[in-house]
Amino acid sequence: MTDTGQDCRFFVSYTGVKLPLRLVTAIAPEQLSNRNTFIRGYFDAAGALTGFEKVVYGEIELTHRYSYHANGMLSRAEIVMLEEDPVTLNFDEAGAPVAGQDAA
Repeated sequence: MTDTGQDCRFFVSYTGVKLPLRLVTAIAPEQLSNRNTFIRGYFDAAGALTGFEKVVYGEIELTHRYSYHANGMLSRAEIVMLEEDPVTLNFDEAGAPVAGQDAA
């Protein structure tokens, strides 16, 4: 992920079933050498999660990228899992999934 200019923080895991997922249990960068798995989260200036990467044994296994409507509701989620086709989900201004969208 090339989120230059964004705040990058590290976490143990994520939680939730609704997008955007929530990153939980922050960890300091110096603790990464002791971990096989961690989450690298990217946040914009307002503190909104714009994406994350799940890193397992040095490889990125899962990537989420988020964009938001002007009202702060999720507009788009791009999800990439290792060795699978990317999936893009779009949401209306109320946060509901847009009907009839195709995974791309």
